[in-house]
Amino acid sequence: MTSSTPTLEPIGQDGREICFQTHGDPGAEPLLLVMGFTAQMISWPLGMIEALVDRGFFVIAYDNRDAGLSAKTQGDMPDAATLLARAREGEDVSGEVPYTLVDMAADGFGVLDHLGITTAHVVGASMGGMIVQEMAINHPERLRSVTSIMSTTGNPEVGEADPEAMTALLTPPPAEREAIIENMVKVNQIIGGSLWNEELARARSIEAYERSFYPTGAAFQLAAIAASGDRTEELGSTSVPFLVLHGRQDALIKMSGALATADAVPGADLVVLDAMGHDLPEPLWPQITDAIAGIAHRTYPQGSGLKR
Repeated sequence: MTSSTPTLEPIGQDGREICFQTHGDPGAEPLLLVMGFTAQMISWPLGMIEALVDRGFFVIAYDNRDAGLSAKTQGDMPDAATLLARAREGEDVSGEVPYTLVDMAADGFGVLDHLGITTAHVVGASMGGMIVQEMAINHPERLRSVTSIMSTTGNPEVGEADPEAMTALLTPPPAEREAIIENMVKVNQIIGGSLWNEELARARSIEAYERSFYPTGAAFQLAAIAASGDRTEELGSTSVPFLVLHGRQDALIKMSGALATADAVPGADLVVLDAMGHDLPEPLWPQITDAIAGIAHRTYPQGSGLKR
């Protein structure tokens, strides 16, 4: 597999610098990977990317704003926890945040524009699933297919996390390198499923820390989630081939989030993996990549893959 050197380029109308990397043949079908809350593009396992390339895709991954090597938002951190609580009570807090998920979706389109790609398949994990949902709502003409993995609609009544998982994710990290890495491993274990692998989790945590440790980004990204509201009604007008993929063991975004997403999108497929948590475990890569290729290449009729 041929991969480009990670590139940091001004993207979109505001010229925000976004770091991205490509994998495979540029003449193949473009597929954009959008990672989740505070996670870097290296959180997409390279073996899974290789499998997608083997299935006929030109894979593009990038760091969301306020994560990895992409641009960091200037100014005071928002009180994200308060914004999230108010949003869950039905308040509109969109005017109180630097950006929303719609803006983050525009970053993804900006990467495609920079590469001269008009339409693409998009795959998002967790917050990335929320971002690709916004892409489908606002610019369906640019999408060939959508895969929303371990995500939800924004409706506060579905997908609610286990308290332990939410606490682990939102607790400020320690100050020292070794303690930070140990904490990252612990969080991964709490939200991961029964296929969680400590050795791999530790190696990936070290890699992520060494590449970019930026806990400040969490407040900005969480504020964006809080301000973006419930997408259920808007998803009802989505006509793009749409796959919802979720793990039955997911403690961070419960199965109800996946069910609500699949119910909201007309004709959406839902694939549930029993041994998957809020992670992408290696033993399930063949099933995950087969499902992505299935919705993209129409190797099964839309609406036929449901498993509840």
